[in-house]
Amino acid sequence: MKELVEVIAKSLVDFPDEVAVTEKEDEKGTILELHVAQSDMGKVIGKQGRIAKAIRAVVKAAASKEDKKVIVEIVQ
Repeated sequence: MKELVEVIAKSLVDFPDEVAVTEKEDEKGTILELHVAQSDMGKVIGKQGRIAKAIRAVVKAAASKEDKKVIVEIVQ
């Protein structure tokens, strides 16, 4: 899942070298924190959060095949 989020984010941003994904285990499931450059935040979130919702939907669909719960958080 971590690689999936990384590939999607790197294709969206202007500074792909600054994209980083950290993975944490929680009682709720796996949390993936997506870190991007400050200037790329708008590109990852999108208008009204549409791109962020799409990223979360793709990851959720991929995680459901493996019977896992994955949460994607976009942080600075």
